[in-house]
Amino acid sequence: MQHYVEKDIEKILLSKEQIEKRVAEMGEQISKDYEGKDLIAVAILRGSVIFFSDLMRHISIPMAIDFMAVSSYGSGSETSGSAHIKFDMQEDISGKHLLIVEDIIDSGVTLSNLKEMLKGRTPESIEMCCLLNKPDRRKVEVPVKYIGFDIPDEFVVGYGLDYASKYRNYDCVGVLKREIYE
Repeated sequence: MQHYVEKDIEKILLSKEQIEKRVAEMGEQISKDYEGKDLIAVAILRGSVIFFSDLMRHISIPMAIDFMAVSSYGSGSETSGSAHIKFDMQEDISGKHLLIVEDIIDSGVTLSNLKEMLKGRTPESIEMCCLLNKPDRRKVEVPVKYIGFDIPDEFVVGYGLDYASKYRNYDCVGVLKREIYE
């Protein structure tokens, strides 16, 4: 059965199997790195939800989870550089190890600003984890400890990533046809 998304996809960048394998590897590494530590993993809504739910099933140590929704003001696809918290986490992160889980990092501006804001809450450490990294779009250097895949600067959807609130439920990551978003 063909998925509704496939007619709008130029090419599949990452298959379901590639994603599953890499997410399992990331979960194992996170488990080793945070063994014996008080870990809180925070998903940045909404794009990271699918990645986050799969990732946490591969983390074999005790951990708390939480969620945040963050937006950067600006028009179109460009960030303005300021981060605005639309929904804040409920957990107290003071003295704990915070792992921010994001679907994709491109410019780095919003996550850099978010990390600076969260430092004021005095966590023991703050690390970043993303499924997709677009290094060619970076405007601000953000140290990302766990990267699923480095990808080219193309418009991707699927596995949580959307365009116009569609395509999140596609189990692969695909490059969206240009005529769909232009």
